Amino acid sequence: MARVKFTQDFDYKPTSQSTTAYLAGWEGTVKRECAEQAIDAGKAEWAGKDAEAQRDGETQISG
Repeated sequence: MARVKFTQDFDYKPTSQSTTAYLAGWEGTVKRECAEQAIDAGKAEWAGKDAEAQRDGETQISG
């Protein structure tokens, strides 16, 4: 799990039959795969301890 803040609306599709929509401005804990996809797409940023770990250069973030 990872904590992120969505900067733009993002649809996470873990399977072809399900979608979880996250609205811009929402901050919380999501599956790591979701966090990485959203961040790679430029629609989210690390938040909380995960953001601190990124700034400190840690290779493993929360979990």
